[in-house]
Amino acid sequence: MKYYLIAGERSGDFHAANLMKQLGQQDPQADFRFWGGDMMQAVGGTMVHHYQEMAIMGFWEAATSLLKFRGYLKECQRDLLEYKPDVVILVDYAGFNMRVAKFAKEQGVKVFYYISPKIWAWNQGRVHKVKALVDRMFVILPFEEAFYQRFEYKVDYIGNPTADAVAEHPAAPDFHQRNNLDPQKKIIAVLPGSRKQEIEEMLYEMLAILPPFLDYQFVVAGVDNLDPAYYAHFERNNVRIIFNQTYDLLAHATAALVTSGTATLETALFGVPQVVCYRTSAVSYAISKAVIKVRYISLVNLIADREVVKELIQSDFNSRNLVQELKKITEDEANITRMKADYAELREKLGQQNAAEKAAKLMVGYLKK
Repeated sequence: MKYYLIAGERSGDFHAANLMKQLGQQDPQADFRFWGGDMMQAVGGTMVHHYQEMAIMGFWEAATSLLKFRGYLKECQRDLLEYKPDVVILVDYAGFNMRVAKFAKEQGVKVFYYISPKIWAWNQGRVHKVKALVDRMFVILPFEEAFYQRFEYKVDYIGNPTADAVAEHPAAPDFHQRNNLDPQKKIIAVLPGSRKQEIEEMLYEMLAILPPFLDYQFVVAGVDNLDPAYYAHFERNNVRIIFNQTYDLLAHATAALVTSGTATLETALFGVPQVVCYRTSAVSYAISKAVIKVRYISLVNLIADREVVKELIQSDFNSRNLVQELKKITEDEANITRMKADYAELREKLGQQNAAEKAAKLMVGYLKK
C-alpha cells in the first residue's frame, strides 16, 4: 500500500520514522512518500520537503508566515493527487495537517492521525472537525482517550512511543570520553529546543547563570538540522555543545534546563530533575494566554495533572528564577527525592506498550478492512 506521511518538526520525524519501520514490517509492499526529516529519510521512501523549512514557533510567527504555508499547502494538495495514496498519516502539527486532512477527505483518501493535535489545550471545539475529517485517531497520552470520549469519538490509545524509546535506550559507557567531558564534574543538561527561533529565545538566558554553578559542567544538546557553526557563539568555559546525543546526555545528567515540548517528558523518563522553560514573542504569548485551556505547558505536569516540575514561562523565565530553581534540583535533597518519586509514578502510568508497532498493526488492519 501507499502511505503519505506529514511530520512538521523533529519529534514528529522521530515518531513517524519508527512508525514507518513498523508499517514496513506489517506491509512488505509499503511505499512511503512524506514531508518530514532525516530520520524518516533513513527509513526509506521519497521526501517532498524537510520539516526544517516549515518550523515556526508561536501564534504570531505562524500568522506572519501565512503566505509561505499556503504555498506549501497547495503543493501538498497537488502532490497528493499525483501520488494517490491509500492513506494519509498525519503526525501532530495541527495547523497544517488539519488542512491536509480536509483536502484528503474531499478526495476520498483515508486519513489517520498519529499523535493527536493538542486540541485539548485550546479551542476544544475543533474536536468536531477532527471527528468529521479523521477516520482513525491514534493517541499517546493517557488523558487523551478520556477527552475524546467526552465528544463520543472513539480513538485508539497505543501507549507512548517516547516511553518506549527511553526504556529501550542503552546508555553509552564512553559518553564522557567521547565528548571530552570531565568525568569528575556533574552534568547539567541544557535542552534549548530544535528550532533556531526557539533556541535564540532560550539558550542565552539558560547560559547566563553559570557563576553559581562552577562545580558543574553545562552540556547543550545540539541538533544536526542546524549548522554546527551556529552553536559556536554559545560556547564558553564550562559549556560544551554536543550533537544528536540527547538520550545519552540525559542518561548521565544530574539536572536539566529544558525548553517545553517532548523533551520535558524524555527528561522525566530518564529520572533527571528539571526546570521547564518557555518564552515566545509578546504577541504570541498574549494570544496563547487567551485561548489555552490547561493549567500547565509541560507534558510531565499535564500527565500528572499537578505540578511535578517547575515551569518558568515568559517573564518568569529569567536568570534570577533560573538560579533559584536550579539550586532546588541540585542541592535540595527533599525536593529531588520528591520529584524522582513523581517521575516513577509517571513511568508507571505510561507503561511500555511498543506504541509504534501497535499503531502499525492497527493501521494496516483498518486499511485491509
